[in-house]
Amino acid sequence: MHSSIVLRRMIRRPIDIRQSGLALVTSAAAVLLLACETDRAPLAPVTRTDAAAAAKGQGARSPNPSGQLGTVSTRGGIDGGNPFFQSLGTNGRTCASCHVQASGFGLSAQAAQAAFAASGGTDPLFAPVDGANCPSVTAADGAAGHSLLLNYGLIRVAMQPPAGTQFTIQAVHDPYGCALVPSSEPGGQPTVSVYRRPLPTTNLRFLSAVMWDGRETVQALTNAASLDADLRANLAHQAMDATLGHAQAASAPTPAQLDAIVDFELGLYSAQQVDNAAGELHAQKATGGPDMLTSAKYHPAVNDPLGADPSGAKFDPNAFSIYTPWTKVHNNGRWGEARASVARGQAVFNNHPLTMTNVPGLNDGLGVPAIAGTCSTCHNTPNVGNHSTPLPLDIGVSRSATYESNPQVLAALAPLSAPDLPVYQVTCTAGPLAGRVVYTSDPGRALLTGQCSDIGRLKGPVLRGLAARAPYFHNGAAASLDEVVEFYNQRFQMGLSDQQRADLVAFLRSL
Repeated sequence: MHSSIVLRRMIRRPIDIRQSGLALVTSAAAVLLLACETDRAPLAPVTRTDAAAAAKGQGARSPNPSGQLGTVSTRGGIDGGNPFFQSLGTNGRTCASCHVQASGFGLSAQAAQAAFAASGGTDPLFAPVDGANCPSVTAADGAAGHSLLLNYGLIRVAMQPPAGTQFTIQAVHDPYGCALVPSSEPGGQPTVSVYRRPLPTTNLRFLSAVMWDGRETVQALTNAASLDADLRANLAHQAMDATLGHAQAASAPTPAQLDAIVDFELGLYSAQQVDNAAGELHAQKATGGPDMLTSAKYHPAVNDPLGADPSGAKFDPNAFSIYTPWTKVHNNGRWGEARASVARGQAVFNNHPLTMTNVPGLNDGLGVPAIAGTCSTCHNTPNVGNHSTPLPLDIGVSRSATYESNPQVLAALAPLSAPDLPVYQVTCTAGPLAGRVVYTSDPGRALLTGQCSDIGRLKGPVLRGLAARAPYFHNGAAASLDEVVEFYNQRFQMGLSDQQRADLVAFLRSL
């Protein structure tokens, strides 16, 4: 739970697509062009929906740099009276402070900047408890004291490793002065500051773990028979912890308030609805947008690449199929090439080969030094894009280029616009990995488990609604989807051509 930026209803501005005095032949040509395009898409998709979509009355739409995000609720609408939008703590924050509808119920850097500008930095989002680079930041520090939140959408997460950890940790780079806070208890573990993006509170029905490090997964999400109850328990626990922590509440929310928050969240589905280049994303038999998610089938380990799907179904690398109809579109109208590009990008995601090496949580877990796969090997949940089983990995996003020795990780880090974060030297002192040294800005699940095998490991998020919530990765290291694609291109030896990179970006932008 995180948010208090006021939801803004999109204002649809009418556009005059015809000017008086046009010749009859021009009007006829325009009619002919629209007749060729079966979705009758408008001339300005960002500011006006097409007639077909408007007639269907599809949910709420929010503009973003790539077009429009769509959100639907199976509970009948966005209930502004829900406790999700109420201040339940002492610092004025609500869940909606960090989970903004226009950001796909996550928090884009653009939304943080808008909140700061509108409030002069007094919006509860910027409470120093975790909305500042360090809790010692005051109003006199201005925007500089909140630079990580403003520029990268990062919230500070203070974590204390458990007793008996298999490693020691020290800060070798501390740009803000609060990387490690010594324990007041003799021999106690220090409090470690890591900086992470708020995860969306929409499309939650497909989760296999709650939070980047899974710390709110109090009930495993692996049993189809108890999945609904287990997920509700996890989300209620997360809402309680967020209220007590992020909102600095003096007491926990009531069971009724927690139930209402969970009901609201589980009813939400969000996805990009309109793309500036490709128009309406459910046109010409495609099924982009949020509507299809409300009825999408899901169970734990669905389409699992390791054969764990309890249905017995084999893994299908074609995890995404929403834009398959556009592979057969022979429409040379204004949307034609852009839609073809999205369809090609989907094919790249599903089928272009890559090689996964030196990925903690994967190669070491399977005992296989090199694994051949595609993007959908890890992003395997059909038409959603997260992993359908708990599988936290360390793909290298948190590594420090200053200390990194793996050439593939170094090449992957080079195109990123990474923030200046603390860097920790994590030295394994016990267990089978004793002697291993890792330099990272985020020790990941190891801060929760104390295990060296968990250093740097975090989950992969749901991929729908990406265009609304830049920057990307848990630490905001990728300013754009272009940087995301180039990271993977380098990290996993994809060998993408310029056209394939562009197509893959177009596809991700349309999710």
